[in-house]
Amino acid sequence: MPHPVFINCPFDSGYNEKFRAIVFTITYCNFAPRSALEVDDATEARLAKIIRIIGECRLSIHDISRTEPDAKTGLPRFNMPFELGIVFGAKGLGGPKHATKSCLVLDKAQFRYRKFFSDIAGQDIGAHGDNVPRLVALVRNWLSQHHRAVLLPGDQLIAKDFGRFARAFPEICRKAGIQSEKVTYNDFVNIMKVWVAKHTLV
Repeated sequence: MPHPVFINCPFDSGYNEKFRAIVFTITYCNFAPRSALEVDDATEARLAKIIRIIGECRLSIHDISRTEPDAKTGLPRFNMPFELGIVFGAKGLGGPKHATKSCLVLDKAQFRYRKFFSDIAGQDIGAHGDNVPRLVALVRNWLSQHHRAVLLPGDQLIAKDFGRFARAFPEICRKAGIQSEKVTYNDFVNIMKVWVAKHTLV
């Protein structure tokens, strides 16, 4: 069974392509993407859901690049650093079950995070520069450390196939009677899995 990977990143339209590229790369490399978007249950508080999913995942990816103030409130959003903190807390205080947790932290530039998140100074940060192929490479190369018995596809191949999938996606949704701009996370993952199985040799 594929190892689950929790994704902690912005969910707005400005980050959507990068979010989908992360999900695609995780799936392409035979891991299982997990997200707070996968369950819409009014009986479970959002924070409780996030903690539960983090508890179920040894691996996680955190993009802390979104530091711009919100247009309406004038304040930045702190959800991503907060969720990363939950992972560090679980690793340090959660006993043997969580001691092996590992995460990839992403930002736009290599050392930018030191200006707003200095508590993690000294950690290796992946700088993607808002570039999707670079993001794919960072995720793929990090995942390769956790799948050592298998040679993962190269990042250029994954990025190329992500481009192919992104171009085909609107037509796939149209044929399925789904509005591509309103597709749910679970529908996206299922569509992507079918496409990868049919169109790649991985």
